[in-house]
Amino acid sequence: MSFFSGVRTDYIPGPIVNNPLKGLCEKVCIQVKKVFDACLKQQHIDGETLTLENFQPANPTFPLTFVSGQSSTTIKPFLTNLVVTRFDDRPNFARISATANMPLDIVYTDANNVQGVAQGVLTLPIDVVLFVPQPSIIPFEVELVASVMVANGTFDGTSITIECCVLTILKVVAETELLVPSYGYCHIPQCQEFSQNVCEGFFDMPLFPNTAPGVTVANNTNNDGFNLFS
Repeated sequence: MSFFSGVRTDYIPGPIVNNPLKGLCEKVCIQVKKVFDACLKQQHIDGETLTLENFQPANPTFPLTFVSGQSSTTIKPFLTNLVVTRFDDRPNFARISATANMPLDIVYTDANNVQGVAQGVLTLPIDVVLFVPQPSIIPFEVELVASVMVANGTFDGTSITIECCVLTILKVVAETELLVPSYGYCHIPQCQEFSQNVCEGFFDMPLFPNTAPGVTVANNTNNDGFNLFS
């Protein structure tokens, strides 16, 4: 079972049905990152050259042939050279400039047709205007969320020139304690254990073959056990 099994729907996450005030029972303090502002940018990048490293397996046989590429599954994107410049005439707004660093996994085959993966970092400039809260004891942070899909790549030794689609989200956040309305604790259902039944489907079949098309029979025999098809 899970939250989506339909059990105890009044105490699990999901859409609100009928009166949203029904079931509210307390105000709770939760520790979360509050997002003060955010913006999204989508880009098509062509002709960007990356230096690759951490080849797995090591020492591939050149030349390499591009297979695919995407955001790294092990290293998160990060910002460098971050500068926040507030506007004197626009309180709580600031210019945020930085370099977005997006680690990539590049999959290839070498000259011996052995598949491998190497890592590179795509770097792009960011220069935006966002709402920035006033200084406080708990400081705000600027976070980067990014996803990259590499469409094509051309190798030159340990370098690759790529064409890719890039989505970046820049967020101004702070670790806060928020007071929010609550319906109480979630009901956690028992787990539904996965089991692969080799007979599944077989036992669901009818015991005897269906009748001819267009023929509907409620009972195949009369009370004496004789066949009624005559």
